[in-house]
Amino acid sequence: MSDSNITPIATVPSVATAAAEPEAVVLDNSELYINRELSHLAFNQRVLAQALDTSHPLLERLKFLLIFSSNLDEFFEIRVAGLVQSIQFERETTGLDGIHPAETLRLVSEICHQTVEQQYQILNDILIPELEQEGISFLRREDWTPEQAVWVENFIDNEVLPIVSPIGIDPAHPFPRLVNKSLNFIVELEGKDAFGRDLNYAIVPAPRTLPRVILLPPELSKTGHNFIFLSSMIHAHAEKMFPGMQAMGCYQFRITRNADLDVDVEGIADLARALRGELHSRRFGTAVRLEVADNCPTELTDFLLKEVGLTERDLYRVNGPVNLKRLMDVPSIVGRSDLLYPPFTPSMPKGLTRKDNIFDAVLRKDYLLLHPFESFAPVIQFLRQAAKDPAVVAIKQTLYRSGGLLSSVVDALIDAARNGKEVTAIVELRARFDEEENLELASRLQEAGAVVVYGVVGYKTHSKMILIVRREGNLLRRYVHLGTGNYHSGNARLYTDYSLLTADPVLCEDVHRVFHQLTGMGKTERMKKLYHAPFTLKRQLIRLIDGEIKAAKDGKPAYIILKCNGLTEPKVIQTLYKASQAGVKVDLIVRGMCCLRPGIAGVSDNIRVRSIVGRFLEHTRAYYFSNAEYTVYCASADLMERNLNHRVETCFPIDQPAMAERVYNDLRLCLDDNMQSWELRSDGTYVRVGRDVDGPAISVQAELLRSLAT
Repeated sequence: MSDSNITPIATVPSVATAAAEPEAVVLDNSELYINRELSHLAFNQRVLAQALDTSHPLLERLKFLLIFSSNLDEFFEIRVAGLVQSIQFERETTGLDGIHPAETLRLVSEICHQTVEQQYQILNDILIPELEQEGISFLRREDWTPEQAVWVENFIDNEVLPIVSPIGIDPAHPFPRLVNKSLNFIVELEGKDAFGRDLNYAIVPAPRTLPRVILLPPELSKTGHNFIFLSSMIHAHAEKMFPGMQAMGCYQFRITRNADLDVDVEGIADLARALRGELHSRRFGTAVRLEVADNCPTELTDFLLKEVGLTERDLYRVNGPVNLKRLMDVPSIVGRSDLLYPPFTPSMPKGLTRKDNIFDAVLRKDYLLLHPFESFAPVIQFLRQAAKDPAVVAIKQTLYRSGGLLSSVVDALIDAARNGKEVTAIVELRARFDEEENLELASRLQEAGAVVVYGVVGYKTHSKMILIVRREGNLLRRYVHLGTGNYHSGNARLYTDYSLLTADPVLCEDVHRVFHQLTGMGKTERMKKLYHAPFTLKRQLIRLIDGEIKAAKDGKPAYIILKCNGLTEPKVIQTLYKASQAGVKVDLIVRGMCCLRPGIAGVSDNIRVRSIVGRFLEHTRAYYFSNAEYTVYCASADLMERNLNHRVETCFPIDQPAMAERVYNDLRLCLDDNMQSWELRSDGTYVRVGRDVDGPAISVQAELLRSLAT
C-alpha cells in the first residue's frame, strides 16, 4: 500500500454489542444488521483504496479511480434515486437495520462528500504527479506554451464551434433539459446580444461526439504524452461562443439523474415495446446529484440547484473534471504496457480445443472451468460446434448480458438457427443498462429464425444455462453448460466465474425442466439435483445451514463457507447467526454488500467476513457445507432478496469429488489471501488484512494466474 495518509472512511454507525447469552438475543434486533446502502458505499471505498495500492501498476491504479466514479454514478442513478423516490411518494420502509430512508440519505450524502473529496485528492496529489514522472501529463491552461495555445484555439474554431449550441437563459429560453451525466458549462455573461437582450447566464452543453481529453500532437508535446481536457479548452475560449459579450466566468457542471426504468410490467402486452419507450426517458429522469467545479460562485450554484430541483445536500464541488469516467481511454491511448498488468493467456483444458469434438469430451467426463484463468473459449466452442453439428437438433440458452451485437455467443445462436436447429433464447430485457443491447440482439435472433422469449413477468431471468439436445443413434442426449457468470466474452476476461460442462442425465433433465418453466406454463416440477429460485433455492440453503447446526449440536465438526457478491437476505442472515450460536464455524467471502455483522458476542462470534478486491472482479458464487450430501455448490445467485425471491436463479452441486475438492481449495485460498483481502468488523467498517512480517504473501488471484494461466 501507499504510505499516503488517505484512508478509507468509516461508513456505518457503530452499534452496541449484543448480549453475550444467546438465548437473550433477539435476531431481528436492528443493531445486528448493517444498512444496505452504507455497505454498498463501503465496497466502493475499497475500490477507491486500490488507487493508492502501489502493488498495482500506475495506469491500473488510475483505472480503479475511474471505476470508483462509474460505480458512484450508478449508485446515485439507482440507489439514491430509489431512496429519494420512496420519500417523495411516502413509501418509506425501514429494513432490518432500522434506519429510516431519510436518515440513510443523510448518511449517504455525508459519506459521499468525504469520499469524492478523497477521490480528487488522490487524483491531484498522487496519481497526476506520478503520471507526470512517467511522461504522461494533463496540462493546465497556465502551463500551455504559445504554440499549444494556438493549437487549442484552432481546435475550438474547427472542432467545437461548428457543432456546439450555447443556450442563453431568458423567458423564451428557459433552463434546458440536460442529458443525464453530460458535461455542461454555465457561463456568466455581461453585455447585450444582437437582439438587445441583457443575458446573465448561458448554458453550453459540451458536444457529446468529442472526447473529454485530447492528446496533443507529438510535435507540440514537451515529452511523452501531453493531454488537455476539453473543459479547459472551452473555459479558455468561452467568449468565442458569445460574440460581442464578455464572459465573466465559465464553470463546468454535471447532473446525475434517476436512471431506473419505470416499467409497470403488469398489463403490458409487449414488454419490448414498453422498454423501448422508457429507454429515452432514462436520459432525462429526476435529478439526484449536481457536480460543479469547486471555483463556481455560490450565486451560480444556487441558481443551478434551484433549476434542477436539488438542495445543498445534493451539491458536490469537485477539484477537477466532473466526468472522470471519460478518462478511461487514456491507458489505451498511452499504450504503456509497463504501466499495466502483464498480459496472460488463459489455459485450455485438454479435450476442449477447437480441434476436439466437445460432445465426446463432455460425455466422457464433466469439465469445471474457472475464468479468466481458464479460457472461456470452450463455452463459445460448445455453441459453435452445436450450430454446425448435424446431430444437434435443439439449443436453448438464457441471455442476461452477452456483449450485445458483437457477441460471439449470439453469432453462434444465429448460425444454429440458420442451419435449421431449434433455437430458443430466453433474453432478459431488463438487465440494467444493457436493455438496449438486449433488445437489438433479440431482434437479430428473431430475424434468424430463433424463438425469443422474454422470461416471466415480474421475475428477471438471471440464471446462466445452455441446453443442447443431440440425436445419438436411437436416443436424444442432452448436454448442459451452467455458470456463475454471464455469456459475455469481455467479462470472462475480467470477472472470476465458474463454468460447468456436463452430460449428467439427472442435471440435464433438471435444466430441461427449468427451460420448460420459462417458456411454457405449468406447476413447479420437482428437481433432483438443481436448486432454483424463486422456488427452492432459499429454502434449500437454509436447510443446508440447519444441517451444519444439527451436526454441531451432535458434537461433529461443522463448517460453512459462502462466497457471493452480496449478502442481504434477512432469513439467510438470521440462520447464519443461529449457526454461529450453535458453534458452527462460518467463513463468508462477500465482495460487495454485506448486511450481517460478524464478531458480535453471543450472536456472530463464529462468523468471519472477507472481501477481496483486486485485478479481477470477484464474481464466483460458491457454497461449501461440510456435512451436506454434496459439500460444494456453485450458483448464479447472490444471497440477496432480489436473487432468492424475485429472480430465476440456479444452484448446482459439484458432485465429482476431485472437482469439489478443487472448489473447496479455491475457497480456502481466498480465505488465506493477505494481499487483496479486507475483513469486516462488527461496527461495519473494513480493515485491510495484513500479513506477518516473516510470512508468505498470498494473493488468490496471483496464485490462480500462476497455476492455471500462462
